[in-house]
Amino acid sequence: MSTFKPGLYIVSTPIGNLDDITLRSLEVLKRSDIILCEDTRRSLKLLNHYKIKKKLVSYHKFNEQKELQKIIEYLNEGKILSLISDAGTPTLSDPGLLLVKSCVEKNIEIFPIPGPSAITAAVSVSGFEDKFLFFGFLPKTENDLIKTINNLKNINYSLVFFVPGIKINFYLKFFKEYFLGRNILISREISKIHETFYRDKISTIKLFKTPPKGELTIVISKIYTNNDQKLDIDISVEAAEYLKKYSLKDVVELISKKEKVSKKKVYEICLKIKNDKKNN
Repeated sequence: MSTFKPGLYIVSTPIGNLDDITLRSLEVLKRSDIILCEDTRRSLKLLNHYKIKKKLVSYHKFNEQKELQKIIEYLNEGKILSLISDAGTPTLSDPGLLLVKSCVEKNIEIFPIPGPSAITAAVSVSGFEDKFLFFGFLPKTENDLIKTINNLKNINYSLVFFVPGIKINFYLKFFKEYFLGRNILISREISKIHETFYRDKISTIKLFKTPPKGELTIVISKIYTNNDQKLDIDISVEAAEYLKKYSLKDVVELISKKEKVSKKKVYEICLKIKNDKKNN
């Protein structure tokens, strides 16, 4: 882009590795009159890395209503403004939606500058179906969470959530209750040094002894269609109930005959249930 029109530029920035920024994003930031950012300290790390010196204006969820009119005035003056978040693509579970809506209403031009997103990064390595629903941050309270998950549990697409690492066990307990029959990918520190992916079935994933730090991106698969996988889940649910009343030996015998599967398979499932209960 040799010339830049006045307006609002929605600029995607790295979610971890600072090299994950497009040449176009850098050019837009260099040409901006003002850069709107969530946390000026975090944004300065990126801008200093690329030797970009521009006027920064703090714009976050706590002040977006208050700052809105002033920003609109800048745009009406014909200035070039860039909106960046702390990481990834702005307005996706990040501040900016209010500003974008206001620009649409006032016929102020808005330009998307595509780039990194934890959402697409996680889905791309999940191995799940590429039809997905991005929900964002789940409710924090139990009652609100149950209402939300009840609305989502029958949607047969991959589901993408953001979850604070410290609360992962709280959410996993509800996933196990409402999302049986699905796989799960938990992504941590995407594109950073300690990038980690946890993959498992919802029915068998264990709670974390030490919750991971930071923000997690979780992808839950569509509902299984594989009969063997579904059978494992059915057995796990059934065995968990029986083990409350009967011995391990009796449960193995009972389910093996009922489901017509090997005792070894049932024993392994029962043993995992008992070990999980002991560790939790």
